Amino acid sequence: MAAPVSDTGEFESWLNDRLDLLEVDREVYGAYILGILQEEESDEEKNDALEGILSAFLDEGTMGDVCKQIIEQWAEYSSKSAGRRNTDDAEVQAIATMIEKQAQIVVKQKEVSEESKKRKEALLAQYANITDEEEEAEEEEPTTGNDLTGNERSLFKNTNVEEVLTRQKQKRDQAREDAQKKKEMDKMQREKDKLAKQDRKEKEKKRTQKGERKR
Repeated sequence: MAAPVSDTGEFESWLNDRLDLLEVDREVYGAYILGILQEEESDEEKNDALEGILSAFLDEGTMGDVCKQIIEQWAEYSSKSAGRRNTDDAEVQAIATMIEKQAQIVVKQKEVSEESKKRKEALLAQYANITDEEEEAEEEEPTTGNDLTGNERSLFKNTNVEEVLTRQKQKRDQAREDAQKKKEMDKMQREKDKLAKQDRKEKEKKRTQKGERKR
């Protein structure tokens, strides 16, 4: 049995017009002829079945041409219909392929997310284990007279910080004081140099005046 054509509207329209021209009742014979064309495998089988129907209405000369025309028209329509189905199937397949690829991408992203999540959880678990081990090691360390409590360690740290800050402040104050002293000493030295220079000028002036009087 030949594969039936699902959409035969275009061919049925042509067949009905042809039957009307032949003055054959389309309502009675149209569906019957269409069934023969869909069910019979070979063109010879189709032709024999059509002649059996149309022989009551047509003479032998006309009947052969009409049967041939119907079969050729059906073959042409079937070819077009198959082409459209192939196109539709190709479009459906393309859409299905695209959807499948998108689904694979989503699944892959989900797998990557799950894998990343598992790695993070493993790292966090590992970090938690290390932290627990460190805390256990601290708890297991023997207590000695030099051991300090948490508050004592905190106080010790704060005291050290204060001492460092105090020493730094003392250094800054000492440097400022040294600079001020150096400034005062330089000022005094400049005054001494100025006085000494002035004294030398006075002495030189007196010697000059004394020499002039001797002349």
